[in-house]
Amino acid sequence: MSIDEVPSEARLPTMHGEFNIRVFHESETGFDHVALSLGDMTGPDPVLMRVHSECLTGDAFGSLRCDCGPQLDAALKAISQKGWGVVLYLRQEGRGIGLHAKIQAYHLQDQGADTLDANLMLGLPADARNYRIASTMLDALGVKDVCLLSNNPDKAKQLEKYGINVVERMPLVVGVASGNRDYLQTKVDRMGHDIDFSGD
Repeated sequence: MSIDEVPSEARLPTMHGEFNIRVFHESETGFDHVALSLGDMTGPDPVLMRVHSECLTGDAFGSLRCDCGPQLDAALKAISQKGWGVVLYLRQEGRGIGLHAKIQAYHLQDQGADTLDANLMLGLPADARNYRIASTMLDALGVKDVCLLSNNPDKAKQLEKYGINVVERMPLVVGVASGNRDYLQTKVDRMGHDIDFSGD
């Protein structure tokens, strides 16, 4: 998987501190993916990292149907508190099915389908994401060993398949609300996510 050889890069002040933003253009898909990094990531400890798939409704509009916005915010906060780490923001809306199909899936969920069945009813995979680009981005950043902020064990397996050493996986359980409880429960029951609702 190829990316543009000349990166687009700049500093990006945020509410969680001053990050560095680097854009990676993926030639095969035409998508631009982002690495938001903070501090020196060359130390002996694994790099605190979140691989976050784009979610317009959750990240930008504050939708309560999912936990995506709170997860992104919590990841940036955790990296800021640690002093170094990276968020890879991948253009894989709707677990890779795109915004149009995602909203169609929302409509089916409004009729009673769960988040997994809604995709299947549209003739789409439950999860169409591919993490090869994440591996390419981490290689470009010189990152090999990571502590992954994720509730999804399969994400760790996918990253390891592409050569990333996931030393540890830390759950990121935030944004649990009445409007997304069924959505999150489906992730636990049918997709193997680790989400502890005991503190809810």
